[in-house]
Amino acid sequence: MRDLIKRFEDCTLPKEEWTHVNHFIMAFWYCIQYPVPAIEKIRMGIKRYNQSIGGANTDVSGYHETVTLFYTATIARHLLIAQVHACTDESLVALLQQPFLTKDYIFRFYSRELLTSTNARLHWIAPDKTAIH
Repeated sequence: MRDLIKRFEDCTLPKEEWTHVNHFIMAFWYCIQYPVPAIEKIRMGIKRYNQSIGGANTDVSGYHETVTLFYTATIARHLLIAQVHACTDESLVALLQQPFLTKDYIFRFYSRELLTSTNARLHWIAPDKTAIH
């Protein structure tokens, strides 16, 4: 896990390793290591990493504010409920078994139309289907 974080932070993680699951592992690590500034570290890290691999953070591609905040809050809620206080193999295994890791999970809360909007990419937008608990 530390190797993933190091390569993410120094922008040496190959693009093909920047997977859906590795996004979650990165956010999990930051939420435990830096609970208060986690979101800013996650936000800036994703933007910097996207640029390092030739991507652009625009109103149609790259960093997505609503998705990032939704999943960071989801991970933080998991950590609180499961009373996770450290990055261990066991806590990582438990995280990787959570239903919120499925790619379509967010669509329980958001319509595809809203989530793919420019406004949702650039700003936090509350769910339009079901409230987050």
